[in-house]
Amino acid sequence: MTKKQRALQIIERLKEEYPQADCTLEYDQAWKLLVSVRLAAQCTDARVNVVVEGLYEKFPDVEALANAPVEEIEEIVHPCGLGKSKARDISACMRMLRDEYDGKVPEDFDKLLALPGVGRKSANLIMGDVFGKPAIVTDTHCIRLVNRMGLVDGIKEPAKVEKELWKLIPPEEGNDFCHRLVDHGRAVCTARTKPYCDKCCLQDICKKAGV
Repeated sequence: MTKKQRALQIIERLKEEYPQADCTLEYDQAWKLLVSVRLAAQCTDARVNVVVEGLYEKFPDVEALANAPVEEIEEIVHPCGLGKSKARDISACMRMLRDEYDGKVPEDFDKLLALPGVGRKSANLIMGDVFGKPAIVTDTHCIRLVNRMGLVDGIKEPAKVEKELWKLIPPEEGNDFCHRLVDHGRAVCTARTKPYCDKCCLQDICKKAGV
């Protein structure tokens, strides 16, 4: 079985196992997803979803957050960890949205990358979830699982993993596939315990590399 064939089978089986492929960060506007994905670095999505409630209560739109003192942002987002750098990036990002994009999130990958605190993972998430464009989000779940499954061989750098996956995953499948990897990584192919290979829908086609 080639990597491409394995990838297509994995996609289909994960679709059956996790039919609802959604981002676990809660948002109702594009700029809020930008804020949440920055806060999610080294923090759980569940905690981010709680913390941003207080942030948006005090600063309900791009303009308000752009004008907010960085210290006040930091005070609210502190529970997510790395509060100083995250607050600084969020403030700078919101100011850039206000000053250059009329408060709107740009629908362009390179323009997203130019926003403070936005890397390839965040830009891909925005492109896929907000704008419905082809995207591959190489978060920690994705990198761990695609190595275990044998879709990539011992590659840990997010950009390199993304590049390899673009060769294997149909563009229209990439975004949902990565969301399903998160679900599968939490429920079955776990990081902190031995993975539950006996109840895995992929057990007969997975390489189980490093397990």
